[in-house]
Amino acid sequence: MSQDVQAQAIQIDTGTTQLLCEIRERVAVITLNRPEARNALSDQLTPALRRMIRERGEDERVGALLITGAGTAFCAGGDVKGMGDNSNKKDWTYDQRVNDLIERERLLTGALTAVRKPTVAALPGAAAGAGLAIALACDVRIAAQSAFVSAGYSKIGLSGDYGVAWLLTRAVGSPIAREMMFTSARVDSARAERIGLFNRVVADDVLRSEAFALARTMANGPAVALAHIKDNLDEAAHIELDAALQREARRLVLSSRTDDHREAVRAFVEKRPPVFSGR
Repeated sequence: MSQDVQAQAIQIDTGTTQLLCEIRERVAVITLNRPEARNALSDQLTPALRRMIRERGEDERVGALLITGAGTAFCAGGDVKGMGDNSNKKDWTYDQRVNDLIERERLLTGALTAVRKPTVAALPGAAAGAGLAIALACDVRIAAQSAFVSAGYSKIGLSGDYGVAWLLTRAVGSPIAREMMFTSARVDSARAERIGLFNRVVADDVLRSEAFALARTMANGPAVALAHIKDNLDEAAHIELDAALQREARRLVLSSRTDDHREAVRAFVEKRPPVFSGR
């Protein structure tokens, strides 16, 4: 990437060094930054990630979110070493713990799936447990050849959280999701691409540039149309065709009234790339 592009990056204060965020060319690059712990979630990283997802999802300067991990991992999930230390919650009732987890899930993977902008996960290495759920909550996953995934939960006697079973079933289907959840087996990048869990696998040394290029293309697309496309795709798995036809029709007519549609038509006639304004 050129020095000029790097100089244009806007650094965002996340409140912790465990999470980095910058905006480049309308892409919010959010980097989990605990490489010494394979970017496992923590009491500092996780709240910051929730806030960045919400704020950058609402940020008019941002057209797409790119989530990745520092070093050679994406996210190892929860910090297993700290799982036995619940001293601040030891007096909580069962219902209190359930409600607390539901809220934390809603504000992380729930919020990520709710973002009406394209989201990309770039996996330089392992994504396990909640880290797999975060990757699955993104629209597109691009991975390095050395990357792999594992559901992970059964290995530590847990059943799963952050919507991992729902997200995994939607991504790869029930039979493979069941195998992955029951066994916590490691799935390498070749198989992950073959079963549709990864959209694309690239050489390790070009992952970040390839992922950014993909996110930048979407970030600079017609924002209103892309939001409507995401609505259509999200609904496709659970509504009937007749309902889909009606909702698609409404959204297409709304898209046809945008400046971006008119610009795209002009650009097509003039044989030039369109320049979208997001309106």
